[in-house]
Amino acid sequence: MNLKGIKKKISRADRDWTPYMRRALELAAESVEKGDIPIGAVLVNVDGKIVAQAHNERELRHDPTAHAEVLALRQAGAGEKAWRMTGMTLVVTLEPCVMCAGALSLARVDRIVYGAADPKAGATGSLYKIHEDKRLNHQIELVSGVLEAECRELLVSFFRKKRLEADEKKKRP
Repeated sequence: MNLKGIKKKISRADRDWTPYMRRALELAAESVEKGDIPIGAVLVNVDGKIVAQAHNERELRHDPTAHAEVLALRQAGAGEKAWRMTGMTLVVTLEPCVMCAGALSLARVDRIVYGAADPKAGATGSLYKIHEDKRLNHQIELVSGVLEAECRELLVSFFRKKRLEADEKKKRP
């Protein structure tokens, strides 16, 4: 291995992911306005440029696969005219689910950076570890806990409001 490759890998691993997570949080807030679970994602290339960004649109599109991560991958694929996302990092507010972790692996994303863990559906540590499964032909570096409190609070507030709305609806005749 040459030293140039080592330096490049170290500099990418040491990047401050906070600004990218702040953008993902802004996107997540947009999905609330559309009645969807607040999850936002940005796909960042090696140079630190955001090449794709999305938020959940399952309710808007009536599509169970319209997760922020999948939409960002689709957008990047169209923009980059390639399905391989080698050298890219996905920054997302919530730990990816099985579908999204699988799609990120198939897309050959180098790294996943997430905010809040998902103990009910997380596939990069909470329930499964798809990102490091040696049976797959691609493993993904993982960075977790970036702006974790803010990411978790957005989700907690969303579901608290949904429960209150459901309780109010039950009380009405």
